[in-house]
This record gives sequence, structure tokens and C-alpha cells, in this order.
Amino acid sequence: MKKLSKRQKAIREKVELEKQYSLEEALQLLQEVKATKFDETVDVVLRLGVDPRKADQMVRGTCSLPHGLGKEVRVLVFAKGEKAREAEEAGADYVGAEDIAERIQKESWFDYERVVATPDVMNVVGRLGKILGPRGLMPNPKVGTVTMDVANAVKDIKAGQVEFRVDKQGNLHAPVGRISFNVDQLAENIRSFIDSVQRLKPSTSKGVYMRQCCISSTMGPGLRVSL
Repeated sequence: MKKLSKRQKAIREKVELEKQYSLEEALQLLQEVKATKFDETVDVVLRLGVDPRKADQMVRGTCSLPHGLGKEVRVLVFAKGEKAREAEEAGADYVGAEDIAERIQKESWFDYERVVATPDVMNVVGRLGKILGPRGLMPNPKVGTVTMDVANAVKDIKAGQVEFRVDKQGNLHAPVGRISFNVDQLAENIRSFIDSVQRLKPSTSKGVYMRQCCISSTMGPGLRVSL
């Protein structure tokens, strides 16, 4: 039998895996059992009562977290001319069009976390669908990443906006901050995320919409949270 580490023993002593904690209790517990030196990311997973195979039950959107993510998010913008200049001034990390598309295709370049595009260059971006799509990076007008207002899109992302999309199993996953945040900051970010998901409830979704909530840190245990 594999011997447990000190950290694993501490987690077993403090954590009841089947218990549903209040949000503040769960966050406090995650911070108590933290034993790594780096600043772990705190994640939330929501289990939704939807059928993602049906187009009218696809839950997808964005949420601006009141306390941000606590990390730098690199933004790539596909734009030309004046819009390219606006994106650069707003703080975009990379701006271009055909040149950027060619680099992605030839070098499998993914040194960024979010992608924004103006509608007039989507013919260029469209060629990258099979590359960007599986990584969740493809710009989409439904979440505001295909827009002429590239400056505000970049600013929102830099300020801590997260993008989310339900997966094939009906789960939604999103980062909501760092373990170094205080409990109140993390709780506000999580409640803001849950509220955003609640507002997107499909009218065709029957029964319980939010079935389960779980929070975890990068190296920490998963804790069930009462909704």
C-alpha cells in the first residue's frame, strides 16, 4: 500500500469528500490544506441539467470577475488598419492578420490564452478553425470575441473576463482567481460566475438546472459546495 505524504494525511484529516460545504467553508478549507509554494489557481465546475447535444441547450458566455483572475492573460487580436492600432493601444499582446494565421499554421504557435477578431478578417481566421477550435480559442460573436470594438474586448479580457462553455457531459469549468486571494474575493468571483451561468439558463431546460457545484485548487482536493 502506497504511503501517504504529510499533505495527503492533512487533507484526509480535514476534508470530508462527500460533504457539501458552504462556499466560504470550502474556500477556507482549500487555503488551509495548501502546501505548494506557487500561487495555485482556484477553479469551479458546475454540473448543469442540460443536453448539450441540442443546439438550444448549449450554455456559452463570458463573465467579468469583480476581482479579476490574478494573472496576466495574453490576448491575440486579428485585425487590420485602424482596428489593429486600437487593439495595440488597448494592450493586446499580439496583433495581425495573414501573418499571424501563417505563423499558427506553420509553427503551431499558441503563446496566448484568448483570441479576438474583427468581422472583416474572419475569412482569415476561419482557416484556423480546426486548430483553434479544439483548444477553445476560436473567436465567436456570441461571447463578444468577434467584434469591431476590439479595444473594449481586449480591456475586458485583461481585467479578468472568463469565457465558458458547457462540455458534452453538461459540465461548465472556469478559473475564478488565485489561492492567495482572500475568501471574500474568491466568493464574490464565484457568485458572479454562477449568476452569469444562471442568466443563461435555456428555456428548454427542464428540471434542476444547476445540479452540482465543486471547487478546487490546482493541487488541492475537489470540494462539493451547496448551491
